[in-house]
Amino acid sequence: MKDLTKIKCVPCEGGMPPMEISEVKKLLEQTPGWSADANLKIEKVFEFKNFRQAFSFLTQVALLAESEGHHPDFSLFSWNKVKITLSTHAIGGLSQNDFILAAKINKFLEK
Repeated sequence: MKDLTKIKCVPCEGGMPPMEISEVKKLLEQTPGWSADANLKIEKVFEFKNFRQAFSFLTQVALLAESEGHHPDFSLFSWNKVKITLSTHAIGGLSQNDFILAAKINKFLEK
């Protein structure tokens, strides 16, 4: 398997089908803590000690997303939790880009 953190997201203009569930399951194995929902999205909730850490993490995610050209939906709630939802809007489902970004987001917490 490829290390998803070493791959760059590629622009998606549509015209391709979303990933099959079997492929989604394989890539979820490489993105611990992320789960797929029935709406063809993956998501994860991150919990921090305080608001400052949660906001700092969210800022890092925003900068990463901009550099990858692949932008998640996210929210900061309950003062210390961040929920991130990924899907590829152009295809109405999941693409490899979603898992690349998920793996890179997970890597922030390894430091």
